[in-house]
Amino acid sequence: MIKATSVMTIATIVIFVTFAAIPGAGCKIRNHSSIAVRGGCDILTAEIGALALQMEDIVRLFTAFGAGLAFWLGSAFTSTAAPSLNVLCGVDEAWCSTMEKAFEAKSGLDITMSRKSTGDILNQIRAEKSAPTIDVWWGGTGDTHLQGGSEDLLQPYQPAHKRDLLPWAQNFFSISGGRSAGIYAGALGFAYNSNLLRKLKLPAPTCWRDLTDPVYRGHVRSGNPNSSGTAFTMLATLVQLFGEDEAFRFMAKLNQNIDQYTSAGSAPVKAAARGETLIGISFMHDSVTLKLAGAPLVIVAPCEGTGYEIGAVSIIKGSRNPGNAKLFVDFALSPEGQGTGAVSGQNQVPSNALTALPLSAPDISLIKMVDYDFATFGLPGERSRLLEKFDTSIIATN
Repeated sequence: MIKATSVMTIATIVIFVTFAAIPGAGCKIRNHSSIAVRGGCDILTAEIGALALQMEDIVRLFTAFGAGLAFWLGSAFTSTAAPSLNVLCGVDEAWCSTMEKAFEAKSGLDITMSRKSTGDILNQIRAEKSAPTIDVWWGGTGDTHLQGGSEDLLQPYQPAHKRDLLPWAQNFFSISGGRSAGIYAGALGFAYNSNLLRKLKLPAPTCWRDLTDPVYRGHVRSGNPNSSGTAFTMLATLVQLFGEDEAFRFMAKLNQNIDQYTSAGSAPVKAAARGETLIGISFMHDSVTLKLAGAPLVIVAPCEGTGYEIGAVSIIKGSRNPGNAKLFVDFALSPEGQGTGAVSGQNQVPSNALTALPLSAPDISLIKMVDYDFATFGLPGERSRLLEKFDTSIIATN
């Protein structure tokens, strides 16, 4: 991008050349409105002392002209300048910002990064399929990335750090057909506000089924799986834990206790941290981050077992900046890139084996986990079917 000082310099040169080219410019001026034009007048030998128009008037005139020209030039160059990379970010805002700055410092590129919920990212990429404006999709639940890949929206790429990925990330990469790489993992759970629980004199929930108890009516918050990758992970987890019919009976009962379905998956536990609701369903690492910041949260790994996410990174098919997109993916999978999570206060488990584990990251090896079927729940047909069923049998009755 051309700096303002450069634009002003250009403007000054243009003004000087323009002024010199005017017939009679610099020659003797009889009054403010009339210029005596003499053929072949030399501005270097003009009778400056005879100028009737004061120099400050000339300065004001051309200063105003120069400022206007500089503004026009600056606007023209700015409007045509484009960022070197456009990224949609599906993680917490703090991590989005930290990652953006770290990659710009590392690469020297100027990028734009916007934060959206995972489902909203997928919808935007679908809508722009014929003319993508986004180069990279970074973060958000892996099954949604898998759906994007199965719809031919993502570009296969062999990242530089593939050999350093942990087994679960290697497996995810294979399932995606090389279109998406896992960058972190995190277990699903819920958290409750201990101060509010004590005030309401309610029992502490420890299992999924506890959340359907009528004593929690109006005190549970969850994401909407249509926009929230976290909430879709919950939906798929319950189906795998209980079977589909029982899972939807469970969600119908839970729906009676839900005070609000949010678009973002981390919003429910953030509300619980603020005391706006008692229980927030979210990924456990989001709860840990809030607890470390001082929130009175008790984090629960449900007794029946739970699912987990693999957050992913993908290059958009038809990217206008494919070379820079590959640089970003390589950085996202490097220890340096993955370390930005801990720097920004995040507690996901990184996928690169050489990356230091955040000190407060939940030990997912100690949590009872379902054998999450990413291949099945990443299929467009299965996802669409479950979301339609959720909308008609749960949301419609809320």
